Amino acid sequence: MRIARDRIIAALRDRGQQARADWVERELPERVDPAKHAGLLATLHLDPADLVDSSSP
Repeated sequence: MRIARDRIIAALRDRGQQARADWVERELPERVDPAKHAGLLATLHLDPADLVDSSSP
């Protein structure tokens, strides 16, 4: 299961967290592994279940 980086960026921008969204855009791969980046997602207060792409492998 992977998460599209764009979904993370959109969630952060929706909350007005432009600087964090910019950082994610620069630093994370296009497809984010929620297990590998669980700590970061928790720090950003993002639930991987809300972000997962239904077509992701």
